Amino acid sequence: MVRKMVINNEEYVLDAPDDMPLLWVLRDILELTGTKFGCGKAQCGACTVLINDSPARSCVTPLSAVAHQEITTIEGLANLPESSLQYAWVEHNVPQCGYCQSGQLMSAAALLRQHPNPTDAEIDQGMSGNICRCGTYPRIKKAIKSVSTISSDVSSDSV
Repeated sequence: MVRKMVINNEEYVLDAPDDMPLLWVLRDILELTGTKFGCGKAQCGACTVLINDSPARSCVTPLSAVAHQEITTIEGLANLPESSLQYAWVEHNVPQCGYCQSGQLMSAAALLRQHPNPTDAEIDQGMSGNICRCGTYPRIKKAIKSVSTISSDVSSDSV
């Protein structure tokens, strides 16, 4: 079926089956390969994208479910206020193998939208379901905290 979609603030016209997973539309049709295939069962979080600013597992999200929705992939993160997460990831040496990182970053961006200055418990909850085989969870938490501190410093300066 032919449909228009907005991905990373760009409009695309796609001809793909309704039941095709969003992940394969992104990677195979649009060649946006930053979103990774992990488990194919929405268990690992590697394929996380934002749909209307909420995290979603693109490996199990059919194309028909995202009609008229705004989708943001890791390639679009640089255009969001939460792009500072990418710098924090580097500063805190989060990536090791790097495979899970796009999903981790997208979940962190959604978390900061909901909780600009999250508690440890909110970070744990917001990042649950994103598996890192390298075990860099403490660094991920530090990176998120450093961005939330920056965000809260900026907002308190503007008051």
